[in-house]
Amino acid sequence: MLITEILARNARMYGLETALIEREPAKNRRREITWKDFDDQANQVAQALISRGISKGDRVIHLMTNCIEWLPIYFGILRTGAWAVPLNFRFEAGIIRHCANVAEPKAMIFGEEFIERIDAIKEDLDRFLTTYIFVGPEGKKPAYAESYQDFLDPQHPIAPNVEIKITDEAALYFTSGTTGTPKATLLTHRNLEFACFVENRHHNQTHQDNFLCIPPLYHTGAKMHWFGNFIVGARSVILKGVEPGWILEAVSEEKVTVVWLLVPWALDILFAIQTGEIKLEDFHLDQWRLMHIGAQPVPPSLIKEWKRIFPHHQYDTNYGLTECTGPGCVHLGMENMHKVGAIGKPGFDWEINIVDDRLNPVVQGQPGELIVQGPGVMKEYFKNPDATRETLVNGWLLTGDVARQDEDGFIWLVDRKKDVIITGGENIYPVEIEDFLQGHPKIHDVAVIGLPSLRLGEIATAVVQVKPDQTLTKDEINDFCKEMPRYKRPRRIIFGKVPRNPTGKIEKPKLRKEYAGITESFKIES
Repeated sequence: MLITEILARNARMYGLETALIEREPAKNRRREITWKDFDDQANQVAQALISRGISKGDRVIHLMTNCIEWLPIYFGILRTGAWAVPLNFRFEAGIIRHCANVAEPKAMIFGEEFIERIDAIKEDLDRFLTTYIFVGPEGKKPAYAESYQDFLDPQHPIAPNVEIKITDEAALYFTSGTTGTPKATLLTHRNLEFACFVENRHHNQTHQDNFLCIPPLYHTGAKMHWFGNFIVGARSVILKGVEPGWILEAVSEEKVTVVWLLVPWALDILFAIQTGEIKLEDFHLDQWRLMHIGAQPVPPSLIKEWKRIFPHHQYDTNYGLTECTGPGCVHLGMENMHKVGAIGKPGFDWEINIVDDRLNPVVQGQPGELIVQGPGVMKEYFKNPDATRETLVNGWLLTGDVARQDEDGFIWLVDRKKDVIITGGENIYPVEIEDFLQGHPKIHDVAVIGLPSLRLGEIATAVVQVKPDQTLTKDEINDFCKEMPRYKRPRRIIFGKVPRNPTGKIEKPKLRKEYAGITESFKIES
């Protein structure tokens, strides 16, 4: 079933029930809409786009931060048969222009945060765009755009008569760009439908669940985790802001049952509890049944501490990529706490393998590239046949991640192929060192990168972010690392902030660029 049809079904079955709640604690604001409101608004968006010449196969850029309008706009675009093109809200003007050059959109729907960036490249965008829709205060609306309300008001909330097949193209999702220029991942309506089944199968959402959505909706992870609630007509909360207190307030006041967190937010919550900034007795949290994490490797020490504080919580790790329609091609499973640290086993209707450079299976237990196959695999990298050929081979998606499989069939993520450090002829996997260092009680966050060395080729360098109320020395870290094999110990320690993108991934290219120039002046330690 098309996800647009699932929305229509929810409106018929649960029309007057709450579908979406938006909380913006910084402005003390709360809004909500019913399933009927959601469906009606999506239909109005679709009719308005069609009236402006948008038709099946066209592209519509969706450039907004999380808000209650985000999802109705997304579904409205899909109902026209056009492709939704959600963009990362951190993309700078030049990257937005790159995405537009690839997508060649006819329309753009954008929020007030992006006016300056769009102004800077509007002359280039005008080569494609005929319609600009502004979602924001009337007083800030650019002269070249029409307001969202004026766009909607004349339209009747009737579903357009557009024939859409489950195999039709639905959306272009640009990769995060953490390893290079963002690539346009083309997903079909079947990909999106399958993501609903995977998420619900893994986390067992019912109509009584309530999902707290914090990560950006442009990212497949956030939206596809929400799909587990969506497919059963369960409500969800969109939280604008990531302060630990705001997260727990939302869980408490909205009776949230399922929360997907990124590693930095989980660490911040634990730190706030440990320091007394947050007192759990101030919140009603008994109904919260599941905390799950994805988007980046999860330190086992984090989950151990989480379970100490929240012993009744179910826990799951989810692994996926934009190219496989988000999370779930591998997941730990809520019953497998004894394997915390692994990313798990193949998800519902997924198949995996671990292979060498010639795509031959490696010996069990040895590291190799993780490849996956299933109904969530993208159609292609749009307008990029070379990258498509390199990534899609005989139906398999080559993830670019190095992993190993243990004797029980659980998969352990070792690292990104591009992040492997080769020092003195040895392969060093930064994730292993990061997981180890996260166990230090004074470390808040850590990133391990390879930096140039004349003698060794590269050296493992740990960028350490210390907890705010702590002091830490290099000698303390070196002593802590003595439990690791000597060749894995970081040769350099730098104290500084660990940058992460909106989905929690460490921005290692940024760190390598920032610190590369000073590496050669370092004395190599034995």
